[in-house]
Amino acid sequence: MPINLLNPQLSAIHKGFPHQSPPLYVDEVGRQGWNVLRGDLPFPVAVIRQQALAANLRWMQAFARGQGVELAPHGKTTMSPQLFKRQLDAGAWGMTVANVTQLQTAVAAGAQNCLIANQVFAANDLAQIHRLKRDHSGLRIVFLVDSLAQLDCIEHWHAQAKPRDTLEALLEIGVAGGRTGCRGHAEAMQLAARMKSSPAVRLVGLECYEGLGATGNSEADQTYTAALMQRLHTAAQACDRLGLFEADEVLVSAGGSGIFDLVASHMKPALSRPVRAVLRSGCYVTHDQGSYKRLFSGVSERLGCGDGLHAALEVWAAVQSVPEPGLAILTVGKRDISYDQEMPTVLRYSPMQGRQPLAAPPAWRIAAMNDQHAYLRWPVDASAPVPAPAPLHVGDRVCLGISHPCTTFDKWRWMPLVDEDCNVIDAITTCF
Repeated sequence: MPINLLNPQLSAIHKGFPHQSPPLYVDEVGRQGWNVLRGDLPFPVAVIRQQALAANLRWMQAFARGQGVELAPHGKTTMSPQLFKRQLDAGAWGMTVANVTQLQTAVAAGAQNCLIANQVFAANDLAQIHRLKRDHSGLRIVFLVDSLAQLDCIEHWHAQAKPRDTLEALLEIGVAGGRTGCRGHAEAMQLAARMKSSPAVRLVGLECYEGLGATGNSEADQTYTAALMQRLHTAAQACDRLGLFEADEVLVSAGGSGIFDLVASHMKPALSRPVRAVLRSGCYVTHDQGSYKRLFSGVSERLGCGDGLHAALEVWAAVQSVPEPGLAILTVGKRDISYDQEMPTVLRYSPMQGRQPLAAPPAWRIAAMNDQHAYLRWPVDASAPVPAPAPLHVGDRVCLGISHPCTTFDKWRWMPLVDEDCNVIDAITTCF
């Protein structure tokens, strides 16, 4: 029997799920009356603040609408069918994914337009794209092509499988030292001409990714993205002039999560046919307290929008030991929270018997993490004859903010959604 990805069953085998609860479907979780600070869920537990989540969905959709572009959020951030559906319900044109496995989750969540922002070339992936299109009426799937070698693989499969239709593809424009994508104009045009003559694919647009060049310095970021988008415009106009596009409407896609505003206004080159611009930002859905918060300060300054996005994803842990002055060990580690860009931020804490979180002192910091432990440190006056009482005790709860939501989501199979009083009001699952 197929699993309903939008409403699967959860149980105590899932980290953060109450030990004594019977198995529950996702849509039953919000009716249980659980509260994080009452101790109804075991620690650690990752939570999403519903109010911030809803605000982020509204803000990003309004931004895209104001720029005259479509939004196809990158689903790799959360891989959550429930969050995909919320993004689509908020007005997203479609979903972006990184591979065909992720594509299947997007389709299950209801996406009718899917962009695989990556190269597809393996026979089993190509066959699955055709199966999904056959089984889901009106489903559109577009992926990236950046080399003759990739195109050879696709054509070899096509000649053997003999599918009834061709596949839609975007020509990817890349940057030196970056990831995928054509490095030069001549290379891009040679590939575009081959795609035009290919029996296996149809060239329906162009794509680029500016995110790896984001620095947080507006002047440098503007110069970088302007040069990249000019390259894309030049290639798009050349393809248009030579009649290489095989679509009534040309797709142009760009936009990571760091400097999306700098490409959004440059995604519609002047062509002889309509252009649909598709922005792919994904991390906006929960934002963060670290890297994206810093990058978004530049976006806010450039747009004059103030505090547009809010961190919605947090991880609560308990103090399990205070073994020496200035150190508390928390029940959270690398298996539970992102650390690839920087250590988590200490946001709030709550005494064991308390229900109202208190703001953590600025000097509190996570100094290190192991697989299952985090080292929370605070300043200690070594000259004092008697150490000051510890501000944290065994059983107290600590709330941590993150940097880089993608690598926190992939550590959890479910997350509760909570209100501002830490009441559990809904839940999401992930499909990593």
